[in-house]
Amino acid sequence: MDIMQLVEQSKDAATVNRVFGEPIHHGDIVVIPVARVAQGGGGGQGRGTKEKDEKGEGSGGGFGFSATPAGVFVLKNGEAQWRPAVDVNRIVIGGQIVAVALLLTVRSILWRRRRRRH
Repeated sequence: MDIMQLVEQSKDAATVNRVFGEPIHHGDIVVIPVARVAQGGGGGQGRGTKEKDEKGEGSGGGFGFSATPAGVFVLKNGEAQWRPAVDVNRIVIGGQIVAVALLLTVRSILWRRRRRRH
């Protein structure tokens, strides 16, 4: 595939429809889901040979796309409210880091006290 064809196809991946989802209606409330979208791409060309007099050729390309939930807009009574998505994994990892730091601090304090006694 030509690299320019890959670039043209990748333009459609990050449209507004990928960031803002279809509105969900429930009574007088409208919820609009929102996502964080990231994309990247790359390509390359090369010429390599096994023999000194031979000409080599090469090309390549790739594209990556990622979308994660960011939250929702809630429309009610003419007002809009932002409700962020909760990333439970990030909360758990943050708690683990705090716990390890606390345990290391307590260990250091106890080690110093024990050393002073002897």
